[in-house]
Amino acid sequence: MSIFSIVLQILLGVGFTLFGVMKFGSKQMVSNFETYGYPAWFRVFSGLVEVAAAILLIAGIWNETLAAWGALLVVATMVGAILTHLKIKDTIQNMMMPFILLVLGAVVLWLHIQHLFG
Repeated sequence: MSIFSIVLQILLGVGFTLFGVMKFGSKQMVSNFETYGYPAWFRVFSGLVEVAAAILLIAGIWNETLAAWGALLVVATMVGAILTHLKIKDTIQNMMMPFILLVLGAVVLWLHIQHLFG
């Protein structure tokens, strides 16, 4: 495994841990999900998925299959986030973070994709 991949996994792992935990009750996230038109249970579910992705990415430093699954969760979650921003006709500026995270997740997935099917 490359140092590049490890650095990306750590960055995504820390970020998704923070973002995921925030979804469990920060006022900003509660307000955001209300704006998006999603119920409270979906906010909590989204947080759980993000924390799971973070755990898989960090554990993936030692097990590349886990890195691939974590990256796949990141990509799927960020596609959903971008679609949500499009749904509410949000600004491009507000879509930049999910887009950047999507790209970083896709890079990690590309580096480990053979471990999903091999």
